Amino acid sequence: MKKIGFIGAYDKIDLIIYIARILTAFGKKCLIIDSTYMGKARYVVPTINPSPKYITEFEGIDIAVGLYSMEEIEQYLGEFEEGQLGYDYIFIDTDNNKSIITFDLCNADKNYFVTSFGGYSLKKGLEALARLEDTISLTKICFTEQVIKEEDDYLNFLSSGYNVMWDEQKVYFPIENGDLSVIYENQRIEKIKLKKLSVQYKDGLECLVEEVLGDTSGAQIRKMIKNI
Repeated sequence: MKKIGFIGAYDKIDLIIYIARILTAFGKKCLIIDSTYMGKARYVVPTINPSPKYITEFEGIDIAVGLYSMEEIEQYLGEFEEGQLGYDYIFIDTDNNKSIITFDLCNADKNYFVTSFGGYSLKKGLEALARLEDTISLTKICFTEQVIKEEDDYLNFLSSGYNVMWDEQKVYFPIENGDLSVIYENQRIEKIKLKKLSVQYKDGLECLVEEVLGDTSGAQIRKMIKNI
């Protein structure tokens, strides 16, 4: 079981769902834990009987809402022995320091910092990394209109006082209305359809899924994306 964190104030639940959906197409069992303050998954993922705490299935993905520790997850699922959950991948979506510590993300298999280059997204996202005693390794996922070195330098400057080690790799996604329209339509019809996303967005998904899987070629992933 691999544990992967998606950290930051930027709205990222749809991105995580799309990554998990591609992984399920490869036969992987995925759990997404929404541990953000807003809990957006509660509003964008369909469920029949919503309650304060629940795990629901959406297109082959299990999504946990209102459960803020692995112990709560295990108890909800009736699994009381650590490591017996049976998932290939657990994704933790968080925007706060408490969840990083509770889910021990400093020792996760992989962590991503998801942000745009707007002031709120950068500064609020970095607040989640404050007061960490252990160093956390992060790969940047940046939503931007164009790749500008000065923006990345600014993020590095803002994070200079944090226990963060940035990976050299960066993944860029476009900010364009076409992709937002597809994401909103998917929410409206309660389906995951990737065909209408921009080539750049699908390239970003391919890059992330290839990194997560580790043993699958980009060509195989591109083919799978076309079929979703």
